Amino acid sequence: MIRRLCLALAAAVVPCAAVAGDAAHYPARPIRVVVPFPPGGNVDTFARMLFRHVEEDLGQPIVIDNRGGANGVVGADTVAKATPDGYTYMATSFGFAVNRFVVRKLPFDHVRDFVPVTNIALGLGYLMVSHPAFPAKNVKELIALAKSEPGKIRYSTAGIGNGQHLAGALFCLKAGIDMLHVPYKGGGPALNAVMGGETQIHFPAGSVGVPQVKSGRVRGLAFTGAKRLSSLPDLPTIGETLPGFVADSGWHGIFAPAKTPLPLVTRFQQAVHKALQIPQVHGNFVANGYEPKGDPPAVWAKVYVEDLKRLGEIVKAARIEPQ
Repeated sequence: MIRRLCLALAAAVVPCAAVAGDAAHYPARPIRVVVPFPPGGNVDTFARMLFRHVEEDLGQPIVIDNRGGANGVVGADTVAKATPDGYTYMATSFGFAVNRFVVRKLPFDHVRDFVPVTNIALGLGYLMVSHPAFPAKNVKELIALAKSEPGKIRYSTAGIGNGQHLAGALFCLKAGIDMLHVPYKGGGPALNAVMGGETQIHFPAGSVGVPQVKSGRVRGLAFTGAKRLSSLPDLPTIGETLPGFVADSGWHGIFAPAKTPLPLVTRFQQAVHKALQIPQVHGNFVANGYEPKGDPPAVWAKVYVEDLKRLGEIVKAARIEPQ
């Protein structure tokens, strides 16, 4: 699979005067970045913060186009079918890769139809939050309550097979409990569900969940990562109660339609990498439990293909059936 992706990248470098000319004046008009989730979720929040600075470097506006639906499949298909001219990109989470294993029939191929542009950041974990009135105030009490009421506690996520779902399924597996998974069409609606009492538990990323915990709109129960989150140092990890438990929140990455010329892809990647070095941007990612990246296309392509294999193994271990 890695060889296929490297060949695809190599094909994009075919020299021609037109591509060279386009690269010299790129970009010449606004760029569309498709976020395959509704506004308000983690991917959308990070994209709007990051691309404000990317557009300053590129000298053209970047328009965020939210295309939620089918756990990101609708937006991804929009990008797969877009003209490969360097003016359409997708900013997404690693749930995009997980869809390869949890969706029975996809309208695109994860390797053939996309060019990996760069990895924005690697997430260290999710928050575990509850409705403020939920009786369990920590992980130990949650496990005890779930064991006394199998299947009655509901946890909301941004969709079947995304990172939140994997974290919740893995938690249930390791804790030996049964909670009911309730998928929504994005992280924003899933968070609203727990704040409104439709569900009791949610696993938001730090960028979305930390402000809600600090405001008291949700109660922080734990962090799924290997160590405590710097912005909520008093919040314990799940592993402090359930030894050995760790669930990272995966990567955020940027993709372009297949056959997008590599010089244009590289120019866009360089602008993203530069924006990630800005102290305000870098600090925002770190405070919310993410490690900024911005790797070149060839490096990111290798990581992406290797992660496809790893995520397939996690889906199998978590016993998530394709839908």
